[in-house]
Amino acid sequence: MNRMSRKPTPGTPDPHPNYITPAGVKRLRDELHFLLTRERPAMTEMVAWAASNGDRSENADYQYGKRRLRQIDSRIRFLTKRVEAAQVVDPEAPRSGQAAARDFFGATVRYANSAGAEQEVCIVGVDEVDLDLRHISWRSPLARALMKAGAGDTVTLHAPGGTEELDIVEVRYERVPVKPFVEPPGAESENRARRASDRKP
Repeated sequence: MNRMSRKPTPGTPDPHPNYITPAGVKRLRDELHFLLTRERPAMTEMVAWAASNGDRSENADYQYGKRRLRQIDSRIRFLTKRVEAAQVVDPEAPRSGQAAARDFFGATVRYANSAGAEQEVCIVGVDEVDLDLRHISWRSPLARALMKAGAGDTVTLHAPGGTEELDIVEVRYERVPVKPFVEPPGAESENRARRASDRKP
């Protein structure tokens, strides 16, 4: 449980399908929109202002701005690829038969370990992993052990620390809550808005 599949590294092709929930892909799109329409333009403006202040080789604002622009552009490329490759799976979509009773992508699964202690996880995309909410990647060892199992089944989790038998208590499909994208504190777009407000008479 403590070893989850890592998120794809920016710039590295991901050979796996990019399964993701509707809320998950919305968060990626919201971040991409923020970077494209607010943060990058604000940082470009800051770099232009810093460049007008003299020697660029010793201009800390200019050097920082150029470095931050490269980071933003790298993130934009990464998010664009992830959104373009997204295969959206809605956990709330109607299901029947085995698809409704067994664990597949988007399922919320309750299981018990050998000591009888119960835990619950949601199977989500690699871009949606949230350990606080117990959202685990569909590529993680735990999710792979649970995959295709139904209530009453016993599965074997193969983890680095050894193997463990898990009893499936319940499998259900419902909306998976995903934390929305929130503009990070200290963003340059926020600083630009503050400067514009300060200039008003």
